[in-house]
Amino acid sequence: MKNAPRVVGKVDLNRYTGTWYEIAKIPNRFQKKCVEGTRAEYKRLEDGTLSVVNSCIDLKGQRITAKGVANKVADNVTNAKLKVSFVRFLGRNLFWGDYWILGLDRDYQYAVVGVPDRKYGWVLARRTELSPEEWEDVKAVLKTQGYAFSAFQRTNHTLR
Repeated sequence: MKNAPRVVGKVDLNRYTGTWYEIAKIPNRFQKKCVEGTRAEYKRLEDGTLSVVNSCIDLKGQRITAKGVANKVADNVTNAKLKVSFVRFLGRNLFWGDYWILGLDRDYQYAVVGVPDRKYGWVLARRTELSPEEWEDVKAVLKTQGYAFSAFQRTNHTLR
């Protein structure tokens, strides 16, 4: 894609596993039921792929989950361009979406994730808040990658 964002130079998928809290996102239709507490759990499977369980709290205060896989690495040099799927039919994942890691803290404490057309974007972290310095770093990544910071909505982790 012309003028697509650039991914980070290298992602160690083993270090990327674990819990990531959504700090902010560009609002989207597939997360419309989420009102707070959004997080993702990545686990490395024996075959080298990643499983992902996204969850959030809905308006009723219930945790809802979506289980998926990130088993298509679209760029084996960097491991920063993944394909993810949450739609499974007859034992096969049918619909795959882009998951590009555009910014990543060297200690894997926060990440900026996007897609080639910039329609979606997420800021993730290992904790539920970023420091002011980390926010400045995230804003710089978003600006460099052609995203408008104003398009992002912060995720609440403190309502309940």
